[in-house]
Amino acid sequence: MAVYFPRMSVPHPEVVSLLEKQLTHEFHAAQAYTALGYWCDVQHWSGYSQFFHKQAAEERTHAARILQHLADRDVVPQIGALAAPKKDYEDLEQCAQAAYDLERNNTRGIHEAYAVALKHGDFPAQVLLHWFISEQVEEEAWSDKLVAKTKRAACAGALLYLDRHLEKELSGTGGGGE
Repeated sequence: MAVYFPRMSVPHPEVVSLLEKQLTHEFHAAQAYTALGYWCDVQHWSGYSQFFHKQAAEERTHAARILQHLADRDVVPQIGALAAPKKDYEDLEQCAQAAYDLERNNTRGIHEAYAVALKHGDFPAQVLLHWFISEQVEEEAWSDKLVAKTKRAACAGALLYLDRHLEKELSGTGGGGE
């Protein structure tokens, strides 16, 4: 007996709209992380700069994942206009807070898109968004640590240490622990 698998349908317009909104946010986050990276570079915080540039590339990859999902489902994605990201910060604490805020906004958008995918029974979008939901657990964890550790590094020596070992500290392998 042959099993019939129907052709995947084009997503409901409301699902498409929220996925497009999310991919635009991913591109915005990429630009914002790029701006953060260059602010840190100009201020000679090379560890923070490198970390933010890495995050920018990751956000572009996230956007590409949504773009491909839509294209695979016969939807030509609409990429929204992007406002210029903030480029001036007072200090590293403001940079850390900006990253924290970007990740919280990202999580809200993903949850909103997932709720609508559930509402419309869009199983493929739900699977896509499951990956993003899991990814945001990691993103929120490092952004929490980034804010906390940057605030705690109250003297120049501590900030220099953190800048040099930022990725290890955020991943929990830096020896300083959390």
